[in-house]
Amino acid sequence: MDDAGEKRREIIGEIEAVLDALSAEERQKKQEVIEERLFGFANFMEAKVVLLYMAKVGEVNTLEIIDRSLARGKVVVLPVFNRESSKTTLYKVENSKTDFIDGPEGCRVPDPSKCKTVPINHIDIAIVPGQAFDEKGGRIGIGDKFYDKFVQKLPITTRKVAIAFEEQVISQVPTDSRNKHIDIIVTDTRTIYKI
Repeated sequence: MDDAGEKRREIIGEIEAVLDALSAEERQKKQEVIEERLFGFANFMEAKVVLLYMAKVGEVNTLEIIDRSLARGKVVVLPVFNRESSKTTLYKVENSKTDFIDGPEGCRVPDPSKCKTVPINHIDIAIVPGQAFDEKGGRIGIGDKFYDKFVQKLPITTRKVAIAFEEQVISQVPTDSRNKHIDIIVTDTRTIYKI
């Protein structure tokens, strides 16, 4: 087993323990602050086409962000990753109540029969999930590397932004040449620009 992989799992375990120790009320307050900071963030406010994600365990919940973005007239796009073909398809979502179906591992995904595809070069800002981040834009995802590959394909003009609880920001994330950094992290206490 490689040392970097073991270190990533150790970091994720430590962060999960800290987040699990928060009360439901504390976590909800932090979630609300993150949402307000994101919606007040100039790059997000100016973006017309926003790539979001459906959160998994350990990630900031995005359902309310999706609904608020739709209410503000943004084009909301979510990725669907196909493990067999290693292909990513981007779908425009217009209604969070009707445009999703159950996907792999119990995660909701856009319904291809209801949602139109969107070319990757139309994305103005990409909100990228993760389990841990550092101030230089390093990121640890859930381990499937789909986002590492996907972020590489985004246009250079697309802002790559993470939303995270402050507890998910650590001093250094172990990375390798396959990891792609994000530009900005919005937490419940600050906005971090990659240095």
